[in-house]
Amino acid sequence: MDPKIISLIVFLSAYILFILLPCRRSTVALAGSLLLVLTQAVSFKEAFASVNWNVMGIFVGTLAIADVFMQSRVPAYLAEMIVDKAKSTTWSILLICLLTGIISAFVENVATVLIVAPIALCLARKLKINPTNMMIAIAVSSNLQGAATLIGDPPSMLLGGFTKMNFGDFFFYHGRPSIFFAVELGALVSFFVLYFVFRKHREKVQLVAVEKVRSWVPTVLLVSLIVLLAASSFLDTGFSYLAGQLCMAFGIIALLWDKFVNKRPFLSGMKCLDWDTTFFLMGIFIIVGSLSLTGWTGVIADYLAGLVGGNIFLGYTAIVFISVILSAFIDNVPFLAAMLPVAMIMADKLQVNPSLFLFGLLIGASLGGNITPIGASANIVASGLLKKEGYPVKFAAFMKIGIPFTFAAVSAAYLFVWFIWK
Repeated sequence: MDPKIISLIVFLSAYILFILLPCRRSTVALAGSLLLVLTQAVSFKEAFASVNWNVMGIFVGTLAIADVFMQSRVPAYLAEMIVDKAKSTTWSILLICLLTGIISAFVENVATVLIVAPIALCLARKLKINPTNMMIAIAVSSNLQGAATLIGDPPSMLLGGFTKMNFGDFFFYHGRPSIFFAVELGALVSFFVLYFVFRKHREKVQLVAVEKVRSWVPTVLLVSLIVLLAASSFLDTGFSYLAGQLCMAFGIIALLWDKFVNKRPFLSGMKCLDWDTTFFLMGIFIIVGSLSLTGWTGVIADYLAGLVGGNIFLGYTAIVFISVILSAFIDNVPFLAAMLPVAMIMADKLQVNPSLFLFGLLIGASLGGNITPIGASANIVASGLLKKEGYPVKFAAFMKIGIPFTFAAVSAAYLFVWFIWK
């Protein structure tokens, strides 16, 4: 069979199975990759080269540091201190969401939700209120800020790997304000949505302090890594290897520190990492890489460019809002990976700065997941924690916050990117 047909069938089949079997996504991605190699749609060498090992190093290394950082209880201690200092419950919740966003800019979203959730649940129990809205707000805040930096979440890492953007480029790129400022503007506007949701909680609450910092060493490691990633921008201008090596080195240091100080076995620390997402990412790189190798990305780009004609604003708007709608129901990682080369080809055909389409794609794919409880991994985890507490999350309840939050954040970021990069 024609390799072009095989790659398309594998890609579409994998996408359908991602939706039908979300708990088996890594198995599906790896099986699809293996099938591509066995059918010789791609060679083993091409499959290996399709994986961005620099991005994989960033992801796994950051996961290791995030796990040890979470165990140190520093984030939970800060959240508890914020609640205690806030003038009302409304501001306690909003400041917890703000802390969630800050952590999520540098720590994977699921880990961030797991770090902050216990404090939110404790506050809800003390107030005798339903914690659903609070947990939803934490999840969407985490997803939003995960797009702000290179190491915030896999979609940002995918964009960085594809465009060779380094850590500093997420703040200023080619002399212009970059994706970080678009996300922060979106966060500022969506903050008012959250204020409206929680505005009636005027009471002042005192939490009994229970969290104690076990060690500040993981915090020092995380901050040091961020500084070195920023500095590495000047040494590895092609974003080819150094960031991944730094993250892996710091991840190993964190796990070794955990072993010798906390007496947790090294293998135990390794087992706690999110290997499911790790193998999922590797499989996705190969499956999406096969589309590029067999020419499908060019076909899709030609079709979309034909639809929008020469209207750059229409093309940009279509990329952003199609991404928002699709990412509300399907995993944003394979979607973004598949669309990055398409956006680049479209930009070339329309003779526009590719950053316009690429940044718009990241905004749409990352923030669109906030609309539904299945749109992002952080949402699924938050919903699972609520169900465990006896508060099952319905689609309508999630979307009541998710839709206005997403519309506010996407609109602001979308306009910012257009005016800066058009």
